[in-house]
Amino acid sequence: MGLLALALGGLGIGLTEFVIAGLLPQVSGDLNVSTAAAGWLISGYALTVAVGAIAVTATTAGLSQKPLLVALLALFVAGNLLSALAPTYGVMLLGRVVAALCHGSFFGIGSLVARRLVPPERASRAVATMFAGLTVANVLGVPFGALVGERWGWRATFWAITGIGVVALAAIAVLVPGWAGARGGGGEAGARGGGGEAGARGSGDEAGARGGGAGSRGGRAALRTQARAFRSTQVWLTLTATALGYGGMFGAFSYLAYTFTRVAGFSSTDVAWLLVVYGSGLVVGNIAGGRGADHNRDATLLVSLAGLATTLAVFGVLASSRPASVILVFLLGVFGFATVPGMITRVTDAAGGVPLAASANVSASNVGNAVGAWAGGLVISAGFGYAAPLFVGAGIVAVGLGVMGVAARGSVGGGRGTGAGGATGGEGRRSAGAVEARGS
Repeated sequence: MGLLALALGGLGIGLTEFVIAGLLPQVSGDLNVSTAAAGWLISGYALTVAVGAIAVTATTAGLSQKPLLVALLALFVAGNLLSALAPTYGVMLLGRVVAALCHGSFFGIGSLVARRLVPPERASRAVATMFAGLTVANVLGVPFGALVGERWGWRATFWAITGIGVVALAAIAVLVPGWAGARGGGGEAGARGGGGEAGARGSGDEAGARGGGAGSRGGRAALRTQARAFRSTQVWLTLTATALGYGGMFGAFSYLAYTFTRVAGFSSTDVAWLLVVYGSGLVVGNIAGGRGADHNRDATLLVSLAGLATTLAVFGVLASSRPASVILVFLLGVFGFATVPGMITRVTDAAGGVPLAASANVSASNVGNAVGAWAGGLVISAGFGYAAPLFVGAGIVAVGLGVMGVAARGSVGGGRGTGAGGATGGEGRRSAGAVEARGS
């Protein structure tokens, strides 16, 4: 039930990110701003996520993680409440920024809490369950916002999301056990290591840290200690692969509406259901990626990135075909999100389980999104057409595949399992030990 509570929080946060796309005309008209200014309600949110994921996690490094998740959702509720009540564009933008501050840290810290709730061999599936809320939000976000906004006004959409946030906050407070959100930077290994769940429940915070926690001594997760985990080459390789994988996918995704209408010949009204097809692919990819990563993480990541690069390239070639576009946009979602659970467990294992690494992964994906969208726009502006971002995306992901290949060759253990000795096995253990040794 704790995983479902985390997924509900992910659903609310995901809806906040995605619904605004379908509400921009209403918001810009009601608040008397231009379409370009209204667009900052999207880009401002994304930029805040990229910066806030690291900043918020860093400044809260010594706090217990369950109360921190509750506090982050309280921030989320406050931001959406501001948006619902906003009398001016400035207040609306402030509400978006406040809500975005919790986004990266919630998914980063929540992924660590999620994996503590299950045995080590199910860690990636636990992360996938938490992210299921985000994938469902991607499917429902735009249509949900448009439907509620059209019937009751755009403010009603934010009131509804505020309500979801309140329910998620209460669910996490009640259903997530305290031992799963114990203080400290150690990952799932730290929570279970040495003394199992009991080590994390009682005065065993310190026992759990001794059993494999990275950067925590007696449950204290100092920022300086967490930062030392970033000396790991595997951490940087995984973050780079994450940014490139996301960058390639979202660089193409940002212009899919134009690809569908200007190249494939779909009508503008078809775009909504085509995006639902894409979102359905995200849901499937999230589940498959979590299961695959628990079996063989590095192999799953390599196959997913190779599949994503191939899908983008083939999509570019067949973009004028309507049947092919429907199939390929679904596969784009499948391969694109299949990397998410494995990348998060990989980077946190390589960093010895520190929360800052999980949040940095969210930041890396948002940086990738921004760079990919910029590159896609660049080739369109240069006159290469609306299918060009698909080829650019394929190239970016291919580079990410190469980086992931280097990372996999340098890992120990062959990528099997996702515990303390998982895909980045030896690297993760060495990083954890080195960080703890230097932490004092």
